[in-house]
Amino acid sequence: MKLTDLRDFITCYHPENRHARQESARFKCYRYEDLVIRDKTSLDIFWLKDDSLDNLDDLPPPDVLQQEIVDHLEAALAAFRDVAAGLPKSGDTHNICADAV
Repeated sequence: MKLTDLRDFITCYHPENRHARQESARFKCYRYEDLVIRDKTSLDIFWLKDDSLDNLDDLPPPDVLQQEIVDHLEAALAAFRDVAAGLPKSGDTHNICADAV
């Protein structure tokens, strides 16, 4: 996503003066009352919360976190290398499952 993707929204949002906001074909103003009468409408954003981050004091130090990330990435790369090693090379006419017959 780039800034150019948001230009229309920024123009309509009018952050400098919200009273000068104007609707466009893509962005409309809705009254709160009109929204809450709709079926299954919820303006509750608590569902965005990540329960695993309830207590930030329990997180490991940054150097431990970065090492865990590196370890996971290296394990994923090793697994992918194993898969790639089992694939036929370009131009190879052998059937992948030939040895299973």
